[in-house]
Amino acid sequence: MARKIPATVITGFLGAGKTSLIRHLIESAGGRRLAFVINEFGELGMDREIIRGCGLSDCRDEDIVELANGCICCTVADDFLPTVTKLIDRPDPPEHIIIETSGLALPKPLVQAFNWPEVKARVTVDGVITVVDAAAIADGRFATDPAAVAAQRAADPNVDHDNPLEEVFEDQVACADLVVLNKTDLVDGGARENAKRTVSEALGRGVKLVETAHGRIGAGILLGLEAAAEDDLAARRSHHDAEGGEHDHDDFESFALELGPVADPEALERRLVSTVAGHDILRIKGFLDVPDRKRRHVVQGVGLRFQRYYDREWQDGEVRRSAIVVIGRKGLDRAAIALALGARV
Repeated sequence: MARKIPATVITGFLGAGKTSLIRHLIESAGGRRLAFVINEFGELGMDREIIRGCGLSDCRDEDIVELANGCICCTVADDFLPTVTKLIDRPDPPEHIIIETSGLALPKPLVQAFNWPEVKARVTVDGVITVVDAAAIADGRFATDPAAVAAQRAADPNVDHDNPLEEVFEDQVACADLVVLNKTDLVDGGARENAKRTVSEALGRGVKLVETAHGRIGAGILLGLEAAAEDDLAARRSHHDAEGGEHDHDDFESFALELGPVADPEALERRLVSTVAGHDILRIKGFLDVPDRKRRHVVQGVGLRFQRYYDREWQDGEVRRSAIVVIGRKGLDRAAIALALGARV
């Protein structure tokens, strides 16, 4: 029997560092023929572009497939399975498939899809890697105050006080074969230990946790877990098990803004920080056209934390543009955010 092609699912909440981890994985892949399936909650195809801009010969355009028709766990039959089938039917099929879910995806329905007849005999889930933002846990972003919730429910038992961020986070961790606690450089020792305890409580089973900063984990650690996760679904509990894995993302929304040329990226970052502070924004990411610069400028923000860097040269014939995706809780004031940033929706 031919060896099954291993697939690794990389999941984690918005801004946890999944794409950075994938870039480091590519650098340490040792010539292994990889294919990538990238899913995003947003309109720009940002993560695919960052991987394409890695500057390595292993980042061939035909090996990077973007699924932009919604959350990958909700479009398994329509988008994901045909994509994987097309990859493994190629004359030169990949030696390993890397799947990056959107930051709001539940990984369990995706893992379950590998039991479908189209792929079961030919592909196996080598492992589910969940990337966790240590600084976000330290900020309490995924935690619910039990006392406050109890008081609210006592005052109004008809109101649903579930925390959608906490549910997504817990589902992603509970499905993991390996947890990467990322951005540990942004927290002190006490916060790091608290983050590890929070992750361990969400795990509920014997899964290893490794710590890193900037997603610097090599392929030797991430690949070759041989978990066959599709055969181990019962151990991967989910808040949505009673619903057959079905869920929606009505608690969140995203939209894109066009900014025009940005002469002063530092000044823009200050406006972005101020705008995030005034609105319920979870994540900002995009590309900037800085006049007189040959390279494209990347901007990424998680909460009030931002990073910027130049990734690759603008290509001949490519339209230089500045555009960002804003992701946050439902009900964002798009007009006010666009006005604050001098942008157009």
